[in-house]
Amino acid sequence: MANEELLNEEEISILSLTDEEGNEVEFELIDSVDYEGAEYLILLPPEEEAAEVVILEVEPHADGTESYLTVDNEEVLNAVFAIFKERFADFFTFEE
Repeated sequence: MANEELLNEEEISILSLTDEEGNEVEFELIDSVDYEGAEYLILLPPEEEAAEVVILEVEPHADGTESYLTVDNEEVLNAVFAIFKERFADFFTFEE
């Protein structure tokens, strides 16, 4: 998916996820990154002026469904975020 398409208002995808306390939380899907054989989603809270993205690993299941896992590995998080930053350097201002 092209970066411009991801940022086009008509193309915005909202993911509704359940947090640890059972609450539904909506996120805006900004990008999908493949890294070392796994897929990662880059998400933003849609209603807020978000300063941080959420990165989740996609875990596909045999029945065609998926789970979204928290990424605890700092090296993987940094690598996936670096790919995202490179792709969207013209659309977002990133703080170092």
